[in-house]
Amino acid sequence: MRHRILAAGYKLFPFPLKGDADIGDADPACDLSCVINFYGRVDLLRGIVTSLAGQDYDKNRFEVVLVEDRGGTEEGRAIFREFGPVLNSAYYAVGEKFGVMGYARNLGLRKTRGKHVLFLDDDTVIMDRGFISKLMDEFGDGEADAVIPRGGASYCLLQGKYSFHDPYYPSNRCMAYRRETLRDLGGFVDEIIGQEDVEFAVRLTAAGKKVRRSQRAGYMHPPLILRSTSKAAAVGASFAKLRNRYPFPIWVMLLINGSRDIPKLICPFSTKYRMQGKFSLGFMLGILYAMTGKKLEYN
Repeated sequence: MRHRILAAGYKLFPFPLKGDADIGDADPACDLSCVINFYGRVDLLRGIVTSLAGQDYDKNRFEVVLVEDRGGTEEGRAIFREFGPVLNSAYYAVGEKFGVMGYARNLGLRKTRGKHVLFLDDDTVIMDRGFISKLMDEFGDGEADAVIPRGGASYCLLQGKYSFHDPYYPSNRCMAYRRETLRDLGGFVDEIIGQEDVEFAVRLTAAGKKVRRSQRAGYMHPPLILRSTSKAAAVGASFAKLRNRYPFPIWVMLLINGSRDIPKLICPFSTKYRMQGKFSLGFMLGILYAMTGKKLEYN
């Protein structure tokens, strides 16, 4: 329903579809670039990189691009050196705009060489040695512009039996694109602190690109657990600042979409609803901070 509303809105109020990344040509010898953004948390990072190193896909046909925030750490660089002998890999440290995911994702994207690009989080879990092979098969018929692997929850025992995970949420925790698609849309918006993938999905949908939901390629990721509203507020504030990129009706639609789950806060029996409501509340607070000029503390 939201996709249809957005498509209709774009026809009525067209807007530029380009993000902020200039993306070069692919290396014909590289089928896939796996971009992992992280900061510290090398225990988690080692897990996903180990999974990539264990894939049955030809190691000469894909690469791993590590992008570490806040100038990088020696521990992060050590992971790069550790896996250097078994993976085509590169390491880059974000030197400015710390904590801004749109900028960090674009930095990694600009460094890729693959004909396809897979974005991953450091806490994404891939158990299937055939994951990349299955993912590349999804692009094989030339019809898909992007592929969302099927997601499930990991670490759910941290919060009792809470294991909610939208299996096909368009998220950079695990989503792949054709290089031409990313180039057509100019990658991500540099100034977005978080949920840069949601803003990108708006332009992806408006452009009429085809997204395939994979039944074969799967991954796991921790469910949404918010300790505070600070990150959600930072996301809301960055979306509020997109006013210059979108026509007013589309911009309002984006803000309403991010705040739509606030009523779920009052649900006493569902952790899923409470977490969704808490995020929407933080998102709305971020909008108010941006509109009133109030300083927002977020690390």
